[in-house]
Amino acid sequence: MTIFEIAALLLGLSAAFGHINHKLLKLPHTIGLVIIALMASGFIIAANFLFPQFGISVAMTNMLKQIDFDEVLLKGMLSFLLFAGAVHIDLDELVERKWAIGLMATLGVLISTFIIGGAMWFLMSFTSQKLPFTWALVFGALITPTDPVAVLGLLKTVRIPPLLKAKIAGESLFNDGVGVVVFTIMLAIAIGSSGHGGEGVTMVSIAKLFAFETGGGIILGLVGGYIAYWAMRQIDEHNIEVLVTLALVMIIYAIAVRTHLSGPIAVVIAGLFIGNHGAKFAMSENTREHVFQFWELIDEILNSVLFLLIGLEVLVIGADLLHLPFAMAAIPVAIIARLIAVAIPINLLAIREKFEKGSISLLTWGGLRGGISVALALSLPDVEYKTGILAATYTVVVFSIIVQGLTMKRLVKHFRFFD
Repeated sequence: MTIFEIAALLLGLSAAFGHINHKLLKLPHTIGLVIIALMASGFIIAANFLFPQFGISVAMTNMLKQIDFDEVLLKGMLSFLLFAGAVHIDLDELVERKWAIGLMATLGVLISTFIIGGAMWFLMSFTSQKLPFTWALVFGALITPTDPVAVLGLLKTVRIPPLLKAKIAGESLFNDGVGVVVFTIMLAIAIGSSGHGGEGVTMVSIAKLFAFETGGGIILGLVGGYIAYWAMRQIDEHNIEVLVTLALVMIIYAIAVRTHLSGPIAVVIAGLFIGNHGAKFAMSENTREHVFQFWELIDEILNSVLFLLIGLEVLVIGADLLHLPFAMAAIPVAIIARLIAVAIPINLLAIREKFEKGSISLLTWGGLRGGISVALALSLPDVEYKTGILAATYTVVVFSIIVQGLTMKRLVKHFRFFD
């Protein structure tokens, strides 16, 4: 199939499944898409088992294998989705919770990575499927980041205080960028090379890589955002200004990939700059309306395709019962690690700041994993541990989106924020 045919099929399925969900299931759009896509995958597997002569599963699997999921998401869709999310965030509310967001997106990511890695390494030591500690840390790093796409989609369905919403959204936007950097470092350690010229991995080289990617991403986002802001101030033509924002996203992400900076962080910084400072001082009311509507539409379309792909990827990943214990154990481990990674920064800051009731519970349960974790797992080299890590990643992601996503509203009601 050509790229155009694959895109047509994915958009067609997204529209069809979205329609079915809206008419029958009436679930949140993205969660409904995942569930229906999983059901479709199950139907395809069953049909292939009953009628193997038609090769239905093989045809669908071959089509999905033509889509390089980690390449499409990490170097394509993610830049647009992050910008679309960041451009709608209130920077004042974000700044008010900057310390909590900053700590959870850095210290919290590291804490969770090592807790998950250590726990999975320990648990697997009692089975025949031994997992080296370095590869356990790789799994910890890729499953730790909460997915901003899933989290921001979830926040549209619940009503919580603005500052708590900003904290959940802000952390999800930044911790995936930090998480990708941590994943890169852990993977370099696991394969015995830093990935930059083959020099040995040391604490100094790790610190330099972390500072270079994150710091460079912030600077790139600020510079790119300011150039776009300057260009938009010179004119009042909404079509061109929409085009400027689109070019901004693609150019800074392409530069980040080429120069080994953090593309996610660069795009988030640029999105916050344009969505706040740019919206106030560089856009007329008419332009503001068109820019925000454009990015809302981009967000909805790419969200639909992404969550459809998450549901269909089970055909590629496959169901391997050998890795079922590892996969099932990863669910409680990931949740407990998330709880600890949230509780430590908040309790440290509670000495000087006041937090909304239920902050720890909502941040823990609302920290959904999504496409980023699946993409990182699929990007792993073909080592003997990849299959198990991939199975565990997919299990945690599906549980997170469906179970945590569908029960979040009930948890919010428990705290009675607006009574």
